[in-house]
Amino acid sequence: MSEIPSPSPDAPPVVHAHDERVLLSELRNTVAAMSRRGGERGTGGADRSYGGGVESSGPKEAGPAACAGPAPSAGPAPSTGPVQGLYGPADLAGLDARIAGCRACPRLVAWREEVAVTKRAAFADQTYWGRPVPGFGPADASLLVVGLAPAAHGGNRTGRMFTGDRSGDVLYAALHDVGLASQGTSVSADDGLELYGVRVTSPVHCAPPANKPTPQERDTCRPWLVRELELLRPTLRAAVVLGAFGWQAALPAFAEAGWTVPRPRPTFAHGARVTLGRRPEPERTDADADTGTRTSTEASTNTGTDSDPVSAYPPEPASASASASVELFGCFHVSQRNTFTGRLTPEMLREVLSAAAESAGLTPRSPRG
Repeated sequence: MSEIPSPSPDAPPVVHAHDERVLLSELRNTVAAMSRRGGERGTGGADRSYGGGVESSGPKEAGPAACAGPAPSAGPAPSTGPVQGLYGPADLAGLDARIAGCRACPRLVAWREEVAVTKRAAFADQTYWGRPVPGFGPADASLLVVGLAPAAHGGNRTGRMFTGDRSGDVLYAALHDVGLASQGTSVSADDGLELYGVRVTSPVHCAPPANKPTPQERDTCRPWLVRELELLRPTLRAAVVLGAFGWQAALPAFAEAGWTVPRPRPTFAHGARVTLGRRPEPERTDADADTGTRTSTEASTNTGTDSDPVSAYPPEPASASASASVELFGCFHVSQRNTFTGRLTPEMLREVLSAAAESAGLTPRSPRG
């Protein structure tokens, strides 16, 4: 099991854009429970968009950044390094909160926060998110879209994947065209956009300089993607990977999350399609089920500590072991370089999304010309 990086004690408190008062109450209760047992777990609840961001001088835009009530306590002070032996947050809401507090890559932290302060002139009156951008979409998604990394003035500004930049305009327009999104635009975290059976994520959650994360940064961020795949596996049936970088990052993450990647490892191409089978998982004994302990295979990859024992976490749901294979689809990235030059057209993107949706058991609309 990969080591999940810890959030920094200096990270700003994370709140959602909707139902803030309810969520803050949930967070306070969770932090209190965390403090009592010396471990850290994520909060439950429905999928929501995040708000808040890096503060800077100058006027600030009202909206997601303005949360109701005081910020919750940060709880026990974590480190900026990886967590040894931590199985991971128990749900996607908890995972998203953990991701948003990560400071594991100094170069990315420095860049995302510098951009959030200096800003682009067109957004000078807005408060940038300036933190890692969590995935976006329902927790029971059967289709996953994997990108590259947030854009400096897109997701790093708005706090939502592919939101507020031209790449997102292309992606969400196509998702809407095939019936997988409620609207074809994505301008802010509180614009009402909903995804139907689809979740959008990336192998790197921080905006990188020149849109180019290093291999080390990609590998450091991989545990987040692995855990996201583990949490999605009861329902996940297909994935669309945008670009060669995402493809190279996604394959080992799928392998670590329990799927079988063919050998030799498939190469990226637009329109590529690969079946990733599920590896059989060890059966639990009645004693395991009664005590909540993990099997020997799980214990070997998820060894706990005295203050954070693995046995303190509930076993994975039974439905997780019954998860099916995943169809992996390759697609050129929705970057401006690809879309402006015609390397990737809206028709090409819709065709891949439609094929992936059908494979995932969703019912897409026919792509229009």
